[in-house]
Amino acid sequence: MVRDGSKAIVPGNVRTELVRASGADALLAQIRPEWQAKSLIQRVTRLLPVDPSSACQRLFNAAIHDLRQKILIAGIDIAQEAAQRNKLPPVTRPEDVLENYSTARVIDLAYRMGILTRPEWRRLMRCYEIRRDLEHEDDQYEAEIEDILYIFKSCVEIVLSRDPVELIRLSDVKALIDAPQRAVPSQEFLHEYEMAPAPRQRQIMEHLINTALDSKKADIIRQNAVELLRQFSPITKMQVRVELGQYLQERIGKGRLDLVVAKVAYAAGALPYLKQRQVQELFEWLLDRLEQTGYNWRHFDQHGKILDDLEDVGGLVTCPPKVRRRLVLWMTLCYLGEPGGYGTFGRNRPVFYSDTAAPRIRRMFKAAGGVISDDLTAAACDRRVQVALEDKFIARRYEDLQDFVSGEDQD
Repeated sequence: MVRDGSKAIVPGNVRTELVRASGADALLAQIRPEWQAKSLIQRVTRLLPVDPSSACQRLFNAAIHDLRQKILIAGIDIAQEAAQRNKLPPVTRPEDVLENYSTARVIDLAYRMGILTRPEWRRLMRCYEIRRDLEHEDDQYEAEIEDILYIFKSCVEIVLSRDPVELIRLSDVKALIDAPQRAVPSQEFLHEYEMAPAPRQRQIMEHLINTALDSKKADIIRQNAVELLRQFSPITKMQVRVELGQYLQERIGKGRLDLVVAKVAYAAGALPYLKQRQVQELFEWLLDRLEQTGYNWRHFDQHGKILDDLEDVGGLVTCPPKVRRRLVLWMTLCYLGEPGGYGTFGRNRPVFYSDTAAPRIRRMFKAAGGVISDDLTAAACDRRVQVALEDKFIARRYEDLQDFVSGEDQD
């Protein structure tokens, strides 16, 4: 090996062996079939052993070309919004992406659209820097093995091996919820939504929110919109959920949080991102309704509607701690009931309790789990609960509540 200054000149035959040993050939085999058939990739394969610098540049150029096409497949509307929100050059037509966007801007736009993750964006930007160095190399410096591997691995794994994602369209969602029957999205439909970039997810969720809150829409369409919000919420990007919270907060303003809006916000996964003062006021209002109705089993016919409303906004899981303790106490007293064993229909029933409230309380206690463990312990200190627990049958019902919270109940 001969050295001239700080750069090493590796003999051609040695470099060829190093390139082969680097595994670059195996990486090329991972490229999608549609690119394998192109002359550009074939040229890269031929250049790799003899002129790795040119091979790196050509492969990187292929990756950028592929990114441009993926941006167009994702949709000009998404590209336009992403460019506007992130102060990138405007995008109004395909030619803007294909002809007017520089290499660096293409990588930026793909990242902002959600086609690339942030780590992937950083890797491709580093490849861009390496390529610029290679473009200006002199006769005594060529791509090092590390450069070849970095560019090949990044371009192939991040771009050229991946198929373009066929994004879910807003029209697809409209067709599903506008049908005159219950909306049941397929697994493929949900997967397409999950893979959609943030702008498209936000567009879809905002449409579903607006539909669910539109009193002029048919009930079945509004119900379908809420059901789709519930299905999409767990697979919606965190950034989108936060933005949906802001979107709903602008609609609410400084006024009272309406129950219908709260139900839609919970279905969309945006309730935690509303002003917590307004959320607390809503739960206080629900608690007041329960306390005015009373926990006595004789009021069973009034328990269902209020508890359903509570469950539709997240129940004990989303309830602010200041309200939750009182709510757990009410539910505990309601679930425990009172001694039975009398009357024509109650002789064989040792405890009288609200058949309407009990299953709803059971579900909410199980959903909250350990979150309400201390609240349930505090409820046991209430004088009314202590008196009720003197009855062995009621004491067993309290043990059931403890099992719901601890997760030991198997039903």
